[in-house]
Amino acid sequence: MSLLESGRILVTGGAGFIGSALVWALNERGIDHILVTDFLGNGGKYRNLVPLRFDDYMEADTFFTRLGDSPEVFDDIKTVFHLGACSSTTETNCRYLIENNYAYTCRLADWATQRELRFIYASSAATYGDGGRGMSDEVDLISDLRPLNMYGYSKHLFDLYAMRRGYFRRIVGLKYFNIFGPNEDHKDTMRSVANKAFHEISTTGRVSLFKSYRAEYADGEQCRDFLYVKDAVAMTLFLAEEKTTSGLFNIGCGTAHTFTSLVKPVFKAMGLPVRVEFVEMPDALRPTYQYHTCADITRLRKSGYTDPVTDLNEAVGEYCRQYLMRNLRLGDAD
Repeated sequence: MSLLESGRILVTGGAGFIGSALVWALNERGIDHILVTDFLGNGGKYRNLVPLRFDDYMEADTFFTRLGDSPEVFDDIKTVFHLGACSSTTETNCRYLIENNYAYTCRLADWATQRELRFIYASSAATYGDGGRGMSDEVDLISDLRPLNMYGYSKHLFDLYAMRRGYFRRIVGLKYFNIFGPNEDHKDTMRSVANKAFHEISTTGRVSLFKSYRAEYADGEQCRDFLYVKDAVAMTLFLAEEKTTSGLFNIGCGTAHTFTSLVKPVFKAMGLPVRVEFVEMPDALRPTYQYHTCADITRLRKSGYTDPVTDLNEAVGEYCRQYLMRNLRLGDAD
């Protein structure tokens, strides 16, 4: 019996983008003994849960309260995927980010490690800042990093906390890069460029990309490590099941692609000619804008993960044809 089959699984942020994709991937393995927590709010995030199978749902603050008052209620939980967080890179309410992304994670990690549960949590590639200090996921280098926004700093703070506590000998932190795919519609301005491009093209027949303000990058040639969400959850589950594996891991494809190369397969899937318009970048974004990100996935490969990463053109094409063009979510189309 595998680790994920041996006890109940907690997925925080389970109605969100990566969280709901993870629940879907567990369902694909025949696993549904899952407790999902999240903040559903007033939007349509709940729709991600509709096709999925799980034991119970609980609002995140209710779970947090019960964890303090009656922790024995959760004694059957053996694995924790902590994916819940505010992921907005433009959020400026520092108190909210500290409480939601840092303090909550500290308490959950303390509870899980004290009970020797398998604990996997989402850090972020935003902790790397402008990349000038490298993008290595070696724990010893955490203190060298300088995040550029409060979201990245809130994630960085917990990485530092886990390092000081010696948790990285037991837990797994995941630095997700630019993930795209089904179940992200609720993310509003934080949706992937692939998702935004599809909707803009549907309306106008063209797509807008930011101009470059650095001579070494032509317009549209800014680069990101784009990874299909199905690959991201496959990597996540692999690391969760490897009981002796611990530490930080970059979750990306290991290759940088330009924004222009990302949007071209969107046009192709829609059967339309490529029409790209380059627009001015907002002044507030320019000082913290990353021109190049690429995950070093050496540690992931050394851990034993050998599956190939889905080709970008294939992944974007499937995303558009199977999900966006049919208005379907993971679980609907399977």
